[in-house]
Amino acid sequence: MTIRELIPVLDARVLCGEDKLDQEVKSACGSDLMSDVLAFVKDKTVLITGLTNIHVMRTAEMLDIHCVVFARGKVPSEEILEEARDLGIVVLATEHTTYTACGLMYMAGIRGTNERTGAHA
Repeated sequence: MTIRELIPVLDARVLCGEDKLDQEVKSACGSDLMSDVLAFVKDKTVLITGLTNIHVMRTAEMLDIHCVVFARGKVPSEEILEEARDLGIVVLATEHTTYTACGLMYMAGIRGTNERTGAHA
């Protein structure tokens, strides 16, 4: 699935990265704990979070995450969006909770990461 195809699934709006919506995603991780994201996430994963600080972008950069979805109607600061632009990360926002967003993505065929190996499920 591409990020573009994910947008209607989450009823999301694009906050930045409009030119990168055709990138493929294989799995998803929903977490507000960036230490868990660091432990379990691999490439081509969408990160769904309600955490709106710069650590989210730093984590996404380290793990080569190409799409971050801010849940619960949260909107990151312009500083965070600028960092995402600089890093080439697509940022989406949805009104859904993290739990619901993960469920919607699962129903659309996006699986989670295996908690032991970090491999795509």
